[in-house]
Amino acid sequence: MTARTTRTLAAALSLTAALAISGCSSLSDSGAAANAGADRPEMTVTGAFMPEPVNDKMAGAFMVIKNGSKTADKLTAVTSPLSDDLQIHETKDQKMQQVAAMDVPANGELKLERGGSHVMFMGLKNTPKIGDKVTVELRFEKADPVKVELEVKERTYNAQNTSAH
Repeated sequence: MTARTTRTLAAALSLTAALAISGCSSLSDSGAAANAGADRPEMTVTGAFMPEPVNDKMAGAFMVIKNGSKTADKLTAVTSPLSDDLQIHETKDQKMQQVAAMDVPANGELKLERGGSHVMFMGLKNTPKIGDKVTVELRFEKADPVKVELEVKERTYNAQNTSAH
């Protein structure tokens, strides 16, 4: 990867600061009936999207994961038919690093957003275009898996400048 590609990707990932807060929502089919009576976390996802990838080497995914229960949980893995290598990344002190899991607080949310924590696709099997949908499955320590459709948006997409819901 060239330095220019790295800079372009870094710029694309950092253009919008709070864009996962609004957008289309996807709800989990959390299997609540199967877990009735258990204090198992129930996750919902809003604002899920992927900026159009620059190439087939990598892409980012952004969303807000909401935990509507009194039980804290952790996002432990993400899978997708688009890539065999999905990573959970956090950004601290302007440095991106892979982590094994991320906390989803009780009655709280985990924001995966540009310039911060996010999901990274490495080695794409194809390059999705604007308007395509990319399916991912979020896996948690306690909650049932959640399937989410990421809408592929413009590389410069900023949820704050749209009226989409």
